[in-house]
Amino acid sequence: MKKCCRVILFIFLISFTGYCYADIKLPSVINNNMVLQQNSKVALWGWADAGERVTINTSWNNKTTNITAGRNGKWTTYVNTSKAGGPYTINFKGKNEIKVNNVLLGEVWLASGQSNMEFFVGKMKNASYTGTIDYEQEIKEANYPNIRQIDVANKNADEPKQDFKGDWKICSPQTVDTFSAVAYFFARKINQATGYPVGIINSSWGGTTIESWTKKEVIESDNDFKVLIERYETQVNDYPKALEYHKAAMDKWKHDTIQPKPVTPVKPNPDKSPYRLYNAMIAPLVPYTLKGIIWYQGENNATRAHQYRRLFPAMISSWRNDFKNPDLPFYFVQISPHRSQNPEIRDAQLYTYRTVPHTGIVVTTDNGDSLDIHPRNKKLVGERLSLWALHNEYGQKGLVYSGPLYKSMKPEGDKIRIQFHFAGTGLIAKDGGQLREFTIAGEDQDFVPARAVIEGNEVVVSSPMVNKPVSVRFAWRNIPRPNLYNKEGLPASPFRTDNWKLATEGKN
Repeated sequence: MKKCCRVILFIFLISFTGYCYADIKLPSVINNNMVLQQNSKVALWGWADAGERVTINTSWNNKTTNITAGRNGKWTTYVNTSKAGGPYTINFKGKNEIKVNNVLLGEVWLASGQSNMEFFVGKMKNASYTGTIDYEQEIKEANYPNIRQIDVANKNADEPKQDFKGDWKICSPQTVDTFSAVAYFFARKINQATGYPVGIINSSWGGTTIESWTKKEVIESDNDFKVLIERYETQVNDYPKALEYHKAAMDKWKHDTIQPKPVTPVKPNPDKSPYRLYNAMIAPLVPYTLKGIIWYQGENNATRAHQYRRLFPAMISSWRNDFKNPDLPFYFVQISPHRSQNPEIRDAQLYTYRTVPHTGIVVTTDNGDSLDIHPRNKKLVGERLSLWALHNEYGQKGLVYSGPLYKSMKPEGDKIRIQFHFAGTGLIAKDGGQLREFTIAGEDQDFVPARAVIEGNEVVVSSPMVNKPVSVRFAWRNIPRPNLYNKEGLPASPFRTDNWKLATEGKN
């Protein structure tokens, strides 16, 4: 009798286990209210039993696609989308059936970076950020049902994850307060200008470094980068011993408080360690089909800005490879003035724009706060990001989409003439006064304040203290107050004309 019961129980467990694994499962990003990239071949994927046949029907074209799950249960296929519109449905059928409702076809952008991308339209709990400017009015007016956003949960992982927890939210006064403010204003401008639905995948986390968002293989493959992993692993391995040493030192100090109190060792933070955020917050999104990426990060890499010149392009290239688009647009924000942000991080970002194709840089020298690293005017940032997209991706060719960016220099005796890209319809000193924040140096590399004069679409720089100038720098300090703009109202980027060694060179 006991043997018979055990057999029946075994058969029941086998049946139950098979039932659990038989259900089709979809990733969180493929869900109700999602936005798929229009006029594209978009990726759909999920899990089922090994060898299970999955049938997919898409209502915008009433076409059926069949795919068979692999040995590990994973299946991936691609379906064609039509022009922007909706709502539509997608039906997935295998041993069970899942219907994804209220799907829009439109424009899909991945928004990533650290706190200035993460921070909400409204106030944030447990943060000094008190919402974007005029957030109460912005929330009241946020009736844009064709704008959707999904947030990737803040997690880290030692190995690449296949999924995350999150839901697509429809933009409304009831939901927009927790949208990324920069991403929301970007999406709103795109939606208003084109009429297309816009989906934002928000994968951002405050206080994080670029190496946290970079694939492990990318870091390990470069001798200048792999020290980042080695240093973190050393910190992890040494931390228990450091705690023991600190405990012993504290016991001794309690009996001899004349001596300085021992400093508590800092516990290694996996949220800021190399590659772990990529594993938990980017890897699960691959291979979702994107229109492009917007990025706001760099504050936590300012002390290693020269390394950023190589690490940032390496990350961009890796992400483009992951999402199977070598020309994937990548538009990013140059770090605003702040007492902790040296000019070298802005220089590294400008260098990335100049050397990496299909990128764009948003200058924010007029949006800084010397005491608050989180400027509240996120609308300015989001809309300036949208200018790059509207010109490059959405056909607004007559649009001036950037402020002046350094192009070249020409010595002319005791002066240097500077040429710019994006002078627009002309250069101006915004407040009508003399141009500020220009310095000039000779071969001694000793920079002194300079006189700068606009001549047409160029700027001529000089100083009576430098007879034979060889280099000019502009807005080259932590908190510059420059006033060089184009007539379209967009500020010029800080720049240098030299390639002399900088303070962060060699720091990793």
